[in-house]
Amino acid sequence: MGLPRAVLFDLLTALIDSWTLWNEVAGSEPAGRTWRAEYLRLTYGCGTYVPYEQLVRDAARATGLTESAAEALEARWSGLPVWSGAQAALDALQGRTKLAVVTNCSVHLGKLGAERLSTRWDCIVTAEEAGCYKPDPRPYRLALERLGVAPSEAAFVAGSGYDLFGTQAVGLTTYWHNRVGLARPDGAPPAALERRTLDDLVPWLEGRLP
Repeated sequence: MGLPRAVLFDLLTALIDSWTLWNEVAGSEPAGRTWRAEYLRLTYGCGTYVPYEQLVRDAARATGLTESAAEALEARWSGLPVWSGAQAALDALQGRTKLAVVTNCSVHLGKLGAERLSTRWDCIVTAEEAGCYKPDPRPYRLALERLGVAPSEAAFVAGSGYDLFGTQAVGLTTYWHNRVGLARPDGAPPAALERRTLDDLVPWLEGRLP
């Protein structure tokens, strides 16, 4: 059994450790988690695209942080750390299948984040381009359209459990890289495979895992 024709990746949770940066900017892990949780609440509730940077600022104010926290987050974006195993997995896939990013941020920050990986991306789709945030099906569908690949011919690597809503709606089989051990959101379907690392990604894509 061969690889799918394309593998799409969440960027800021599946490939990149954005958690650490949010926590550092906020001053502690609890403050960072609270800030990010509020940002996610705003994101999933906004419908039509609202600028990512604005949502980050609004979430900072709502959780007792100043706007300078949001400015510091953006200023340090190009230093986002990559999860261990992410580059190795991408290197093992490069040239064998199409590789794409589908990310919930602006075009500018999506490009900066994707450049943290030494990978030749076939497609980078941001919420800004799609006009809405995941898990709305449109960002995933836009990436598939640009790649010229049907959902049944592709796979998605999620970082957030909320991606599971969107990938199910689109028909994308999903590997959930649940690095920080989050609970699956209420009502979300299970992933085809859930792991705390990316070690099993390539064997799974190749059909070498049950």
